[in-house]
Amino acid sequence: MTEHVNLSDYERVLREAGVRITRPRKVILEILAERDDHPDAMAIFRRAVRVDASISLSTVYRTMKLLEDKGAIHRHTFEGGPSRFEHADATHHDHLIDIDTGAVIEFTSDRIEELQKEIARKLGYEIVHHRLEIYGRKRK
Repeated sequence: MTEHVNLSDYERVLREAGVRITRPRKVILEILAERDDHPDAMAIFRRAVRVDASISLSTVYRTMKLLEDKGAIHRHTFEGGPSRFEHADATHHDHLIDIDTGAVIEFTSDRIEELQKEIARKLGYEIVHHRLEIYGRKRK
């Protein structure tokens, strides 16, 4: 379900914001473009310093903030954990969070989408935005 993003998409967002694409930023953007999970800033930092030991955690935070402010990424704060990030243009999906491992599983369900619309309609509302997070643990 997680979609890989073209590196140039992130670079374009930063350039349009008037930000130079430095070597550390390029490494961070490459990590984001190649990711297949919902990394937090520390995970991005750990991956980045393996490529370039001079990258600082503050550079990771600043870059993520810029991308978030420009709408290129979404920040998720799943219950009890650090903020995690994913590309903003991903198709709509919901999240199941494994409370034992912290794994984030993306899923879609037409039944859930229709039920949400039905509930909103019955209560006299039209959905303009929603997010579903389910927290669970693997059954034994």
